[in-house]
Amino acid sequence: MAELLETYACVPSTERGRGILISGDPKTNSILYTNGRSVIIRYLDKPLQVHVYGDHGYPVTVARYSPNGEWVASADVSGVIRIWGTHNEFVLHNEFRVLSGRIDDLQWSPDGLRIVASGDGKGKSFVRAFMWDSGTNIGDFDGHSRRVLSCAFKPTRPFRIVTCGEDFIVNFYEGPPFKFMLSQRKHTNFVNCVRFSPDGSKCISVSSDKKGILYNAKTGEITGELSEEDGHKGSIYAVSWSSDSKQVLTVSADKSAKVWEISDDGSGKVIKTLKCPGSGGVDDMLVGCLWQNDHLIVVSLGGTISIFSATNLDDAPTTLSGHMKNVTALTQAGTDQKMILTGSYDGVIVKWIQGIGFCSRLERTNNAQIKCLAAVEQEIITCGFDNKVRRIPVIRNDFGAAEELDIGSQPKDLSLATESPGLALVSTESGVALLRDLKILTNSNLGFTVTAVTIAPDGKQAIVGGQDGKLHIYSISDNTLNEEAVLEKHRGAISVIRYSPDASMFASADLNREAVVWDRASKEVKLNNMLYHSARINCLAWSPDSSTVATGSLDTSVIIYEVGKPASSRITINSAHLGGVYGVAFTGKDTVVSSGEDACVRAWRISPK
Repeated sequence: MAELLETYACVPSTERGRGILISGDPKTNSILYTNGRSVIIRYLDKPLQVHVYGDHGYPVTVARYSPNGEWVASADVSGVIRIWGTHNEFVLHNEFRVLSGRIDDLQWSPDGLRIVASGDGKGKSFVRAFMWDSGTNIGDFDGHSRRVLSCAFKPTRPFRIVTCGEDFIVNFYEGPPFKFMLSQRKHTNFVNCVRFSPDGSKCISVSSDKKGILYNAKTGEITGELSEEDGHKGSIYAVSWSSDSKQVLTVSADKSAKVWEISDDGSGKVIKTLKCPGSGGVDDMLVGCLWQNDHLIVVSLGGTISIFSATNLDDAPTTLSGHMKNVTALTQAGTDQKMILTGSYDGVIVKWIQGIGFCSRLERTNNAQIKCLAAVEQEIITCGFDNKVRRIPVIRNDFGAAEELDIGSQPKDLSLATESPGLALVSTESGVALLRDLKILTNSNLGFTVTAVTIAPDGKQAIVGGQDGKLHIYSISDNTLNEEAVLEKHRGAISVIRYSPDASMFASADLNREAVVWDRASKEVKLNNMLYHSARINCLAWSPDSSTVATGSLDTSVIIYEVGKPASSRITINSAHLGGVYGVAFTGKDTVVSSGEDACVRAWRISPK
């Protein structure tokens, strides 16, 4: 059996030029955000405790807890809202198609009986409010001509709904049933976010015109503005109130977060500008925020979550980071069994420590999307879709400057000779290149379409897999590859090959969902009938003692086989990663880590049956 030990969560999906909305539950100190088709639940006091809801059919845009914390309403780009329980394995309460296009924001009424949602739609249907149990409409929301980016429910009676959007307008509606009450047109650019204060007395809107405007929550009349002195120098994307309704937190494209004191007369002045860690690049723009209990949570365009203390604003923030896109490569690094390196489709490399989680992150360079990733001791080798192989030193908890080599065509696979420092084998579509210290020793055209490679730990043998399903074994001598044998067992293109740590065996897998373990000396099959995946196998790994093989597949599962036992005695981890498993490695005899299209990394404890 397999037990989930830890989840290293993905970061929120972001989009340049738009704010994102994160929400939370003060009672459990958890936060909600979205990435792809997943809703991520994270606990600020327990960062390795992560839950993922993945039942949406389309990318999710926003999710919010009900006032009692028992339900979550999450919305997606197709205009659907799903309401599901926070307990009992996320049981679905209901699903409603609310708008004809993307939903950008939603909020519950304070009694938990109604939901308002806003976004894009056909005609002028940009906002809808409905009963949470039946989906019955509870109002008409005229008054907007373009996409409505944000909406909010006044938390006290008399109830109000406020909306704002790309038409530069802030509209107030009274009800229920809700009808148009008042329109404010003081903003001169997109109005990105609008929020009522928790005590129901005030309302604030923030805009790409760099302004924040305050309103009387009951009447909708403007009472003041955020001061321009020490104000934001770029678009303001999000705003969040403190629980006592006396302060707000704002984030901006100017890469700063600001805490404002809101006076009774309806004006606001900066009391602290928060600086988030970063290199100063575009990814450090701030696009989302949440004030929850003592935590000020700020999200950058690159997805980094910085958590400040509201009572000690001068303290450095706690940082949570990870991947935003499909984690395409994973490796256990060097002699430190607990150190894990992952690379994602967008070129980001992250270092994790098992038991701790996020350790450090190497920002993407030149948008180089990572195809393969390997590591030995204090060095990482990557190859990507830009035809380049890169060598990156790992210095303590940080990454050094990268060296790179253009090999002339797109790399398909990468393997390091762990006992021969600096020796690497890189495959391209038509052949392989043998490298030492990032210099090409030989570049061989093998005469067939290459799909996977591996090099023996001592660097004296290589196995090359082809589109035709054959395994070609080569001896390596004087930087020359000499073919020794061709093995035919697979019925599909080879997707991955790996030597066992003791180099006595190797395992191979194909796109036809089959894996095979071979004896290296005799070249005979040692374990076959490994045909339990229902889709192509993407990745494969050996345990440190060479007794166990793990495979990961597009079918979202990880399967663990013990070499000395029949394949039928396997251990299967179903639904390991939404969208498919693309990386797997052992960090101990009984511990497997996996990564996938959901941009998450997970650690599992394996117990023999």
